[in-house]
Amino acid sequence: MAQARIGLIGLGVMGANLSLNIAEKGFPIAVYNRTGSVTDDYVASAGDLAQQLFPAKTLEDLVASLSTPRAIIIMVQAGAAVDSVIDSLTPLLDKGDMIIDAGNANFHDTRRREAELSKLGLNFIGMGVSGGEEGARHGPSIMVGGDKKSFEVIRDILEAISAKHHGTPCADHFGPDGAGHFVKTVHNGIEYADMQMIAEVYGVLRDGAGRSAADIGKLFETWDKGQLQSYLVEISGKVLQTIDEKSGQPIVDIIVDKAGQKGTGRWTAIEALSLGQSPSTIEAAVAARSWSSVKDTRIAGEALFAELEPEKGAAKISDDDLEKALLAAKIIAYDQGLNLLSAASDEYDWNLDLASCAEVWREGCIIRSTMLDEMASAVREGLPQGNLIFSPRFAQRLVEGSSALRRVVASAALQGLPVPAFAAALAYFDTMRQGRGTTDLVQGQRDFFGAHGFVRIDTGETDQHGPWASDIAHS
Repeated sequence: MAQARIGLIGLGVMGANLSLNIAEKGFPIAVYNRTGSVTDDYVASAGDLAQQLFPAKTLEDLVASLSTPRAIIIMVQAGAAVDSVIDSLTPLLDKGDMIIDAGNANFHDTRRREAELSKLGLNFIGMGVSGGEEGARHGPSIMVGGDKKSFEVIRDILEAISAKHHGTPCADHFGPDGAGHFVKTVHNGIEYADMQMIAEVYGVLRDGAGRSAADIGKLFETWDKGQLQSYLVEISGKVLQTIDEKSGQPIVDIIVDKAGQKGTGRWTAIEALSLGQSPSTIEAAVAARSWSSVKDTRIAGEALFAELEPEKGAAKISDDDLEKALLAAKIIAYDQGLNLLSAASDEYDWNLDLASCAEVWREGCIIRSTMLDEMASAVREGLPQGNLIFSPRFAQRLVEGSSALRRVVASAALQGLPVPAFAAALAYFDTMRQGRGTTDLVQGQRDFFGAHGFVRIDTGETDQHGPWASDIAHS
């Protein structure tokens, strides 16, 4: 007998918390985990919310307990595990039923799954969920892709469980097939860049100025009250001021400096390159995590190049410069992320609303910050040349912050302090403010060795060749 409005498969950390969120908002939910004891323990620990939970021992039981059209959320590890669950579910479902992948899926997989299931008369939703364990339980940011009519069936549930920004749900539909998962992927790419930039500030202050973790943490705490107010700045301040109970040291000092990654940052960089984009701040952040993984190599390098002294003349970096540089670099990272979303929207005919992307990130997700409201407004007002950094709302901040960013990068370089994301942001900014670059020479080189041709700047004629072409032909 149908009792539940929606189902969920996979009671790991995210699935368990998301289903409690759904139950708490008043929606009966059927839950299933491959290991039955996990389901039993989960329901037993749910307290008063257990009355909204309908445990299923088999997938058949799960399907039978759902009202039609059925909607089932999958919260299992991305990749083969998702395909396995889908293969097991599809024979049990009827036309018009819906499968929702709420994991960190590669959007290409989402596009493939949507195409395959549509042939069976089933609807597939790719749903990005951001906010971690806390967000899943109390209100995540939700980015949906797939059939719009299917979204409308579950819209009330998703809006109810999502984070709210001044009462507005941070949940939206962004387009067909993989649109939602791609928006989530770019969110994570921006997250990589933001985290790396904050870490670079920490490194400059720790290794360049010799300041303590607690002191740096207090600085972040102060910045979190101004234009840099954001979840990542907030938690960075808290991490740096936390003392490890076992050793009595700042907890950051007992953490091995090898950063993990689950793939979404790499996906962002890979897809950007395939679309002819280059979000350099995100690429730098992905590279920095890769470099961090070879700690033994870095230790060997430290010993080998120990005699190198920092260059003389490195100016002391002020806290004010660091704050302005971080703000400027952050704006550039978002500019690159929005450009990537725009390129993907054109390529896959998604018709993404970039303002809605910014709005859905305002609460619940990891990159939430006060700037996102202004970014959404800037997009709605129209971005000159399609670039956030040219918007009047942000161009002046870059004018004010670029000098600080330049001083930070220059001083860090002279001191031998790595700031790859800051340097990438500065290079991008300088490129975007230079009407004439240097790729005229690159085009000349390409024509010389490969007869690739070039466009004349004076006449606009295309497929032109230099005088070397005949020389090469007769050599």
